[in-house]
This record gives sequence, structure tokens and C-alpha cells, in this order.
Amino acid sequence: MSRQADTTRLDDAARAGWLYYVAGNTQDQIAAKLGVSRQTAQRLVSLAVSEGLVRVRLDHPIASCLDLAASLRSRYALDLAEVVPSDPESSSTTLGVADATAAEIEKRLRSAEPIVMAIGTGRTLKAAIEQLPSMDCPHHKVVSLTGTIGPDGSAAFYNVIFTLSDRVKARSFPMPLPVIASSPDERQMLHRQPMIRSTLELAAQAHVTFVGIGDLGPEAPLYVDGFISGAELKALQKAGAVGEIVGWAYDREGRLVEGITNDRVASAPIPSRERNLVIASAMGERKLGSIRAALVRRLVNGLITDERTAAALLDA
Repeated sequence: MSRQADTTRLDDAARAGWLYYVAGNTQDQIAAKLGVSRQTAQRLVSLAVSEGLVRVRLDHPIASCLDLAASLRSRYALDLAEVVPSDPESSSTTLGVADATAAEIEKRLRSAEPIVMAIGTGRTLKAAIEQLPSMDCPHHKVVSLTGTIGPDGSAAFYNVIFTLSDRVKARSFPMPLPVIASSPDERQMLHRQPMIRSTLELAAQAHVTFVGIGDLGPEAPLYVDGFISGAELKALQKAGAVGEIVGWAYDREGRLVEGITNDRVASAPIPSRERNLVIASAMGERKLGSIRAALVRRLVNGLITDERTAAALLDA
């Protein structure tokens, strides 16, 4: 067995051990949460003991991450929380979060039951999709929440719908729109087109959604990537905007900002968090305000992040 496979096996055993001995889950519950059979869950719990991972407390680096995830779920009423170890040498690398996001996407796509998966955009999601193995999922549908056309008419670089579809061979439904329309009237006209309307309706039916969270500071992705101007960024900041999800700007209370760019965003609305699971992949000090606001307002009900960010969210 390779070193990487052995590490993954111990990570799974640590999760199972924590769920059983610390969180008090049954083996059936562990199987459901890890997406494995009951027999596999039982073997993982046994492995946690035989490998010495379980003593008075879970003796494995991932234990603190599991504790942080449980605290996040409780504090922000999340339906899913995943915390990965922080890189001690870098506060900006998204590799661990991207890897965990890829694992969550893969788990959903392994379902035998057909699902609709909605997908946002961003650097972390792009990195996650690039880590997915080749799969054959013709029974699933993946739909983009955002426009696929950049400000210069080219394909939006961080839109991942085509890469995802190519890797997993699922039916894909791109949003052939600009990320931000030139006017509210143009957006309404575009959304009235039958092809766009059906894609918007499909997005609203998503069983699970994966999005990134963008900050609206000086290096805001919407601004850096050319989707909004410097004047528009300043106007959003003046209006109290701290973050955005698929282009929708919101303030520190998680409320959508009226006007400015929000009346021109061509993205689909964020799917219902009451009926669906909307998972954000985000980390970093720069994004703390935008992540916290999204959690408080329940713009998302799932979060994949790293230790440092999780601890800061809990200290708030």
C-alpha cells in the first residue's frame, strides 16, 4: 500500500474513531456520514483502536479539526462542516480545502440515485475540480450558477462547469451569459430566453450546491478578474458590502446589497438552503468577514475550511 493510501486509511479511521468515541455516533450513523457500508465503518473504528489512535483522546492530528467542525456546526447551525489542517508554512494555500472539496464532490457523484449538482465559480473550486478522478456519471446533471462569459467576451477563466463535466461525464448545463450584464434590462431580457429560463429552473432544483466566497476588499476577485470596475467596487464597499457568492454582493449581516451591481448580476439565485445543501469552500483571514456574514445569514448551510479560519470564526 502506498504511503498516501495508508495516510488516507488512517485519516478515515481517525474520523470513524472520533465519531464513535467522542461524538457518540452508532456505526450505522458513521457509515451514513462517511458514505461507506456498516461493515467498513466497523472496520475503521477497529482500526482506530488497533493503530493506537484512540486512547483517552484521539491521538491524531485530525482530531482537532473534527472538534472544530463540530463546534462550527453547533455555533452556526450548519448541516455540514469540514475542517482541514492548516499549512504551518502558508496562510494562503487552498490545497487542503480544495482536496476536501473534491472528496465531497466525488462522494456526491458516486450516488447511484440521480442528482442535480449546482456549481459556482472561483479559484478554490477550480483547484478542487482539477483533483477529481475520471468518473462516468451520465445519470447526474451538473448546472452552472454563474455566467460563463468574461468581460472581454472570452470564457470566464474560473468557471468550472466544462472541466467538471469533462471529468465526470455528467450532463452539463452551462449558463451562456455574461457574469454581470450591462444593465438591469439586459439581464431581464437574457433571463427571459427559454434556454436560460430552463437552466435557471434546473439550478433551483439542485440537491447539492458548491460555491466559493469572495471578499470585497482591495483585491476582490470580481474586481481583479475584471467583472466590476474600481468605481463599482468602491460603491459596494461604501454600501457596506463585505462579500459575494456567485456575484451576489452582501453586507456584514449577510443581506444582499440593493442596486449597484446586484441588479445586473446574471447568476442564478443561491438555491434554497431549506431544501438543499449549499456548501461553501473558503478560507483565510481576508475572507473572515465575508464567510462569517454568509454563515450568520445562512446564505450557505455547509462549509469546508481550514483550522485557522475555523478557530477565528469560533472566536468571533
